[in-house]
Amino acid sequence: MYNNILTSQEDGITKITINRPSKLNALNKETIQELHAAFRVADLDAATKAIIVTGSGEKAFVAGADISEFADFSVSEGGKLAEKGQELLFDFVANLSTPVIAAVNGFALGGGLELAMAAHFRIASDNAKMGLPEVSLGVIPGYGGTQRLPQLVGKGRAMEMIMTAGMIDANQAMQYGLVNHVTTQEELLPLAEKLAGKIMRNSSVAIAAAIKSVNAAFEDGVNGFKVEIEQFGNCFGTEDFKEGTTAFLEKRKADFPGK
Repeated sequence: MYNNILTSQEDGITKITINRPSKLNALNKETIQELHAAFRVADLDAATKAIIVTGSGEKAFVAGADISEFADFSVSEGGKLAEKGQELLFDFVANLSTPVIAAVNGFALGGGLELAMAAHFRIASDNAKMGLPEVSLGVIPGYGGTQRLPQLVGKGRAMEMIMTAGMIDANQAMQYGLVNHVTTQEELLPLAEKLAGKIMRNSSVAIAAAIKSVNAAFEDGVNGFKVEIEQFGNCFGTEDFKEGTTAFLEKRKADFPGK
């Protein structure tokens, strides 16, 4: 079905693996398109309660964008490349109502780090290296990197990472708050699945509302508190709320219908 990615669905988890090992899983136009399609399918699938995105092999999550594709672009073509990419993949993933965990299994550079940052949170293997090397090519991050990195690590650290084009290792990324957990390569996917399992015990409707509310804080001209109030109110009209509160009062485990 796909040329550059692999997908599998098991026990409520859809796993999306970028599979271009000879190119260190670099993002080309076709891969971005395929990722959009795979995330969309997973998000619309009622059986999928969490999504894990990772790279194939042990060297790279995604080692960047495929530079050969846009080396000769004009100003307007460059602008369109960033706009289309953000819309199709990076903003799309950030705003999905299904939780997305990035399991960073090696190099996450440029567009690769931007994809990991678009996920709702990140975990990394201890050999992971992260960075935005774009200024070393005479360009800047164009898939949301200049916006999401400061949100996650703070302005000063983001400026240093972007301006030096340097890489940080997994432990530094954890210290910066860029990743939530660091583990061995062998334990990376099991940990991602364990975290997904914890998420899946809760109301998927409430989680979607929480994602929307948290994201609102980072949108210009949007009052995040108002979005939270609205989403909180909406929860009261859901079957999940009725089940969750009833189960609590009856001292039993909730069995959420996801509606």
